[in-house]
Amino acid sequence: MQARDRVSDRYELTYPIGRGGMGQVWAGYDERLDRPVAVKFLRTKEVPETEREVSVKRFRREARVTARLDHPGVPVIHDLGVHDDDLYIVMQLVRGCELADVVAEQERLSVAKSASIAAQVCSVLTAAHAASLVHRDLKPQNLMITPAGVVKVLDFGVAALIGPAEQSRLTATGHTLGTPAYIAPEQASGAAVGPAADLYALGCILFETLTGRPPFEAANSLEMLHRHMRSPVPIVTEYRSDVPDDLAHLLFCLLAKDPADRPASAAEVEQLLTPFSGGGSVGALGGGKTGPAASTTANVVPPQRSVQSLAELRAQVEELAEQERFAQAAELLERSLDAARAGDEIVPLRLDLANLFMLGGDFRRAERAFEELGRDLCHSGGHEDLAEQCRRDAIACRVELGELTQPVTETNSSA
Repeated sequence: MQARDRVSDRYELTYPIGRGGMGQVWAGYDERLDRPVAVKFLRTKEVPETEREVSVKRFRREARVTARLDHPGVPVIHDLGVHDDDLYIVMQLVRGCELADVVAEQERLSVAKSASIAAQVCSVLTAAHAASLVHRDLKPQNLMITPAGVVKVLDFGVAALIGPAEQSRLTATGHTLGTPAYIAPEQASGAAVGPAADLYALGCILFETLTGRPPFEAANSLEMLHRHMRSPVPIVTEYRSDVPDDLAHLLFCLLAKDPADRPASAAEVEQLLTPFSGGGSVGALGGGKTGPAASTTANVVPPQRSVQSLAELRAQVEELAEQERFAQAAELLERSLDAARAGDEIVPLRLDLANLFMLGGDFRRAERAFEELGRDLCHSGGHEDLAEQCRRDAIACRVELGELTQPVTETNSSA
């Protein structure tokens, strides 16, 4: 795979986001609908022949499972297909940063942010469990925090329908699915796995966001599985004294060895977390990699396209706009604006960007862009006519948004 490759005569790959042992994830653009997407590939030829059939079924299942969950905390699935013998899933491109990155940089999150993240995950689990689905691999690397503070639960690739027949059909013999640091004792021992296993993993994640470390540490995977099954449940207040007693008790129950001793449902856990979540908003987490795009497996800043001059940049943007790929043109322009020099050189780029937002129907961002540019032009002086045009374009955007019933005809350069 390489940049500019086209999949299904519709999706253009733009830059790689992540790669695993048997797959790749690329950022891309849906040319028909002019929107950014993530394209996840299963490289079937790189899968050992003995595991290929199971891997293909599990990959297809991920698409079906995720598509069934109509929840804002789950990325939207757009398409499933085959490209050069490789399977692919096209999904929503999640913008933000992995919870794992945030914890790595901040070590500990506040009690309110930790509880808010856990509560949002519970909301997703409630929907999944109601659909008879168990995630089975919850971990900080599978939780993305968007700039708006929304938690997205990713990678339902090992999700199993609740029921032993379906579970055994898609579980490779001798393999324990899941990640050792967050795996429930019953899952580690190979017993039947139900919704309580996801609650245990959530407890491990909550413990880590509060303390900066998972509840158990070990030298290898086998020892880690043993600790989950045999070691006493750690008391979070011994690692962090400001955790409220009720929250510490809930966490202790989530990490119970016996599934029957854990809370009855994700909905119940969400309700118990609410008093500690500070209103339910994660807010600005700070830290972590917060590049323009992240996908189901990684978060990286997209590489800059090579642009030799302002004229060449605007020519590329114009070419995309002529193809009605306004969102893609706007992203290229936004990335280039970060590297552009201040002064008059940047004004036409900012104006182009505002116009692209407007052409693409993103009137809210267009309004902000026109308002900010007009205000800056007024402050700098010498651009009165352009500042006034920006003001009028901002008003036109508000009309499109239904915030004004008719255009304002009076001029006011300070608007």
